[in-house]
Amino acid sequence: MKTKLVTFLLSLLVFLGNAQSKDTIAAIKNQEKISCKQFIAPVALITSGALLINTALNKDLQSNANNFFGEDFHTSADNFLPFVPVAQIYLGKSLGFKPKNNFKQQTINIIVANAIDAAVFTTLKYTIKKERPDQSDNLSFPSGHTAIAFTNASLLYYEYKDSNLWYASSGFLFATATGVLRIANNKHYTSDVLAGAGIGLASGLIVSYWNPFKSVTFGKKKKTTAFVYPQIGSQIGMGAIVQLN
Repeated sequence: MKTKLVTFLLSLLVFLGNAQSKDTIAAIKNQEKISCKQFIAPVALITSGALLINTALNKDLQSNANNFFGEDFHTSADNFLPFVPVAQIYLGKSLGFKPKNNFKQQTINIIVANAIDAAVFTTLKYTIKKERPDQSDNLSFPSGHTAIAFTNASLLYYEYKDSNLWYASSGFLFATATGVLRIANNKHYTSDVLAGAGIGLASGLIVSYWNPFKSVTFGKKKKTTAFVYPQIGSQIGMGAIVQLN
């Protein structure tokens, strides 16, 4: 069973990597215009997650995870890993990689994408009301932590994919680790993590290629200082402080 679980998790990581590589090719061919093909991975993940709900396979995968990691396994790393790609977005330029957007637009993209993401998964949580594996509440589906992690990983990917594909793709390692740890912590089923990953990928993709605030200017050109920070509690999210000088 341990072998099956590890194989499944590795297959998920490979699938996400291949899907994003195909997105790169599609984006180049379409001159950075968003295409339907780029939504294949998000739709596939969300659909897979939805189909797994209330199935024996979903419960078996959770049992295998509990056996593999141990019934008493617990870590708080999954509260912080979703925000590693945010730090990477801001640090990329100082590391010698050319970003797609300036600091201001990066901050706007992060705020807007995470706002869309949070609105979607929060609505689904309170609509579906799926009980968590540890029976702590009925807000299991989809995984908000995983959704945020993949949103930020997607923003990192589309920000630096033309500069350094390895650096751009590295955020998906942290996002995948977040999903795995949510299962290991017995907070989410595999179905929750798959759906959360799909929602996150879609949110990051949409905002990276289409942003209603990208061409908006507010009067005279002003110097903008912004700081995005994680909010961690019963639910995680993003906060921001924006100052116009």
